[in-house]
Amino acid sequence: MEDIPIRKLGKYGLIDHLSEGLETVNQSTVKGIGNDSSVIDSGDKYTLVSTDLLLEGIHFNLVYFPLKHLGYKSVIRGISDIYAMNGTPGQILIGLGISSKFSAGQIGEIYEGIKLACKKYEVDIAGGDITSSLTGLTISVTSIGYVEKEDLVKRDGARPNDLICVTGDFGASYMGLQLLERERKIFEQDKGIMPDLTGNDYVIGRQLKPEFPASALAELKNAGIRPGSMIDVTDGLASDLMQICKSSGTGCRIFNKQIPIDYETSRLAEEFNIDPLIPALNGGDDFELLFTVPLEMYEKVKQITSIKVIGHITEKGSGNYLIGADGTEVEIIAQGWWQEK
Repeated sequence: MEDIPIRKLGKYGLIDHLSEGLETVNQSTVKGIGNDSSVIDSGDKYTLVSTDLLLEGIHFNLVYFPLKHLGYKSVIRGISDIYAMNGTPGQILIGLGISSKFSAGQIGEIYEGIKLACKKYEVDIAGGDITSSLTGLTISVTSIGYVEKEDLVKRDGARPNDLICVTGDFGASYMGLQLLERERKIFEQDKGIMPDLTGNDYVIGRQLKPEFPASALAELKNAGIRPGSMIDVTDGLASDLMQICKSSGTGCRIFNKQIPIDYETSRLAEEFNIDPLIPALNGGDDFELLFTVPLEMYEKVKQITSIKVIGHITEKGSGNYLIGADGTEVEIIAQGWWQEK
């Protein structure tokens, strides 16, 4: 393969490139690269394992990101991968790369947030590593969870005519980030102008201290609904939906009027002269669930208020499209993730 710049490959293209030709040699490895978590056969159940990285200057800016909130969000980012396989998180391991600008008290603040999230989601801190860094703060979260073998849900189970469902709403985290970045730049240009964040508590909270809709999985189980495919929405609704379609060998149709967008997100997007659909589809860091269920489950799904149907799966080769109010079809294109400095 020619030496292609990473920005042209994109995240998933790079993963495909690096994993090409990989073969598993251990029978206990059920699923490796290509899902939210690796799946390991541990006897009666499957063990789920995932790893996430958060880098200063890429995933967070400490000018406005409280360290306690950062620790909390790091846990959410990790355990969301376990939930996305229909599993239950049990343990996390935390790795820290720390530069000399940090004090022990500041690192303690990060751990306070980690402890709070672990307490809420009933997860144990089971270990980790700490090392020095020349480039600021790096946080690595390895999450371990468990799922009954018959309950495992992967990305490749979507079938034509399945309903495409989501929890929560989209674009709020992205707009919260845009607001924080705007106010940071204004403050750095003129220290006398204090940031104005009034009336934007929801979008800021979605960026700085997100939660995960774990209760939705319990609601689905209680209703007797097992998703055919599932993924957590962290890279953007469009990108993550395309991953389900790619893994399942299908296409999709989603309807712009059906995509849940909070009022505060829409108002702020208009203030920034952005179509609210753009952050909703491509913003990322929403920490919601995107999944598919058979069409015959519609009556059961619509009884669960925390879940919305936004479209349906189509046949292989039919493409991935967003349908406008007038019936116009626009191809869904996932935005790139690579950032150059």
